[in-house]
Amino acid sequence: MHFEAEFYVLCGFIVFVGLLVYLGAHKQLLKALDARGEAIQTELDEAARLRKEATALLASFEKKKVEAEAQAAQIVAEAKTQAEQLKKEALERMADFIARRTKQAEAKIAFAEQQAAADVRAAAADHAVKAAEIVLRDQMQAVGGATDLVKREIQGLKARLN
Repeated sequence: MHFEAEFYVLCGFIVFVGLLVYLGAHKQLLKALDARGEAIQTELDEAARLRKEATALLASFEKKKVEAEAQAAQIVAEAKTQAEQLKKEALERMADFIARRTKQAEAKIAFAEQQAAADVRAAAADHAVKAAEIVLRDQMQAVGGATDLVKREIQGLKARLN
């Protein structure tokens, strides 16, 4: 009997598959596939857990961001309020300062006016006394003798006018 090469290949293949079944290669192959499936499932579970943690962390950071923005807005609002208050106080102090300075200037002007009026009165009195002295001297020299009386009265007149 003469067999073709294909027959020997078929016999070899059947022996090979039988040997694999006898040695339990299919069980080891299934165990390896199951182990690989479990490892993949474990990795998928870990990835899902990490994703949940990342989502929670992201939500936490977004919440903190919103809180920080609200706090920053509140700080800005408080700063604006304080700035307005400081501006108002500064304007009030400036108005008070200007009012006080105006009163001081008015008082100085009034004092200067009084001093000027007193100086004018004193100068007028001095000139009037000198004029009277000249007039009286001329009259007294014409009349003669009472120069002491005139001098004394002129000095008294100066004292009374000042």
